Amino acid sequence: MSKESRREFIKKSSMAAGFTIVSSHVLGKALGYTAPSDKLNIAGIGVGGVGRRNLKNMNTENIVALCDVDWKYAAKTFGDYPKATQFRDWREMFDKMGKSIDAIMVATPDHTHAGVAAHAMTMGKHCYVQKPLTHSVYESRLLTRLAKKHKVATQMGNQGNSFDWCRDIAEMIQAGAIGEVTEVHCWTNRPIWPQGLKNPKEAMNIPTGLNWDLFLGPAEKRPYHSVYTPWNWRGWWDFGTGALGDMACHIMDPLYWALDLKYPTKVNGSSTLSNLYSPPHAQLVKYTFPARPPKGSIKMPEVDVYWYDGGLMPPRPEELTPGVMMGDPDGGILFVGTKGKMVTGCFGLNPTLLGKAKDFVKPAPTLRRIPGGNIDIWKSTAHEQDWIRASKENPKHRVESSSNFAFAGPFNEMVVMGVLAVRLQGLNRDLLWDGENMQFTNINDNDKIKIVTVDDFVVTDGHPRFDRRTSEFNAKSIATEWIKHTYHNGFSLPDMPKV
Repeated sequence: MSKESRREFIKKSSMAAGFTIVSSHVLGKALGYTAPSDKLNIAGIGVGGVGRRNLKNMNTENIVALCDVDWKYAAKTFGDYPKATQFRDWREMFDKMGKSIDAIMVATPDHTHAGVAAHAMTMGKHCYVQKPLTHSVYESRLLTRLAKKHKVATQMGNQGNSFDWCRDIAEMIQAGAIGEVTEVHCWTNRPIWPQGLKNPKEAMNIPTGLNWDLFLGPAEKRPYHSVYTPWNWRGWWDFGTGALGDMACHIMDPLYWALDLKYPTKVNGSSTLSNLYSPPHAQLVKYTFPARPPKGSIKMPEVDVYWYDGGLMPPRPEELTPGVMMGDPDGGILFVGTKGKMVTGCFGLNPTLLGKAKDFVKPAPTLRRIPGGNIDIWKSTAHEQDWIRASKENPKHRVESSSNFAFAGPFNEMVVMGVLAVRLQGLNRDLLWDGENMQFTNINDNDKIKIVTVDDFVVTDGHPRFDRRTSEFNAKSIATEWIKHTYHNGFSLPDMPKV
C-alpha cells in the first residue's frame, strides 16, 4: 500500500463529502487490506459438527451469521454466538447480509461445499472450506479458478497442513533422506460409520428443526430417512465421499507436498462389494503419477501411490521392529525410496526413517512455519488463524495460507479421483486420466458397466435366499456425471472461469 495511493483515496473521499474522517477499517478495505487489529466479519455455514470447532478457532473475529439446515443439531453453536443472525438457507443469508460479511467458513456435507463457496467467492468473500474441498473433480477445478480470479484468501480444512511435521517430511524427502521415492502407501482406520448400505425403501417423518429440502440441496430428491443425517451422510455417494474423502485430505497431504504431485495419469480401484448408493466397507486405490522436475538434487521419478481403508493395510516393512505398530491407530504413510523408507502416523505425525536411512541428519528448515503449528493438533488454532491473517492482507502482497485452493484444489481432484476408480471398477481396467481436460481417455462411447442396485438376503426355514441384482449403465455417461455432477432443485454453480 503506497503513501500516494492512501493520500489519493483520502483526497477523493474529502472532495466527495466535504470533509470526512475515514476509519482505518474502511480505508484498509478500500485498498485491499485489513489491519491485523481490525476484525473480519465471518459467517459460518454448517455449524453443528466440526464447524463448531472451526468457529471456536476463529473467535478472535466477529462471528456475525450462522447458517445450518438442522437448528436442533446446531443449537449449541447458536448458543456460543447469541448475537449472530441465524439462517437455514445460505442464499438468503447472502441476500440479506452479503455486504456485511467478509469471509465464510463452510462445514456442510461434501455435496454442498462447492455451491456455497463458489457463490461466496464471486461476491469477494474469503473462504475456509472443510475437507474434502468438494464432492467432484469439476467442482475442485472451479473453486481453484474462482479463487484465482477473485483474489480471495482460501483454506481447505485439512488442519495438519499447517503443522511442522508436514514441512519436516517435505524437507527430508527433498533433501534425499530416502533417495528417489518410487512408491507410497497410505491407510486409515475409517470408516467409523456404516457403509455398504442398501437404499432405504421406507420414508420417515422429518425431525423438528431439520429442513430436509435444504439438506438435499443439489442432490436428487428422496424421502427423509435417519440413515442420511446427521453425520452419517459420509456413507452415501450422493452426499459424501466415504472413508477416502474423509481422511485422504489429511493423510495424503504430506506426500502431495513432498513429491510435488499434481494429476495422476492412471488410477485403479478395488473394494469389497460396491453398490450404486453407498461406499464399500473397504477399498484399495492405486494412483500412478508421472515423473516431475527434480527438487534440488533429488529426482522425482514416476511414483505409484496406494490408498487402503476399512482395515486393509499395506505390506509391513521388514525394517520395522516386530511388535511396533506401523503408523498409529488412525492411519499412516509409508514412503519407499531407493535409499530407505520413512513411516509416519496419521496427518504425517512422527516421521521415522527406517533401514539405511535411519542415520540421516534432519536438514535445517527451509519452508515457512505457521505460528502454533508445533503443538497438539486438536488444541492449536494455527490453520484457521493463518487463513485469517491471509484474509487481511492485500492480495498483491499476500502470503497465501498453507492449504489455499491453488494447492488444495488439484490435491482434492486427486482424492476424489480415487472415488471414481472404485465406482468404475467394474470396467476391469486401469483408467487413463487426462487431468487437464478432466476426462478418462480409455472409456469408449459404447462401454457398459454393471453396478449392484439390489442386494437382499434372508434365511427361510434355515436356507439362505440371496437377491443380488445389477443394473447396466453407459460407462462414459455415468463417468461424466460423476466427474461433474448435475445440480438439481434450483441449485447451480457459477460458470467456470477461463484460464
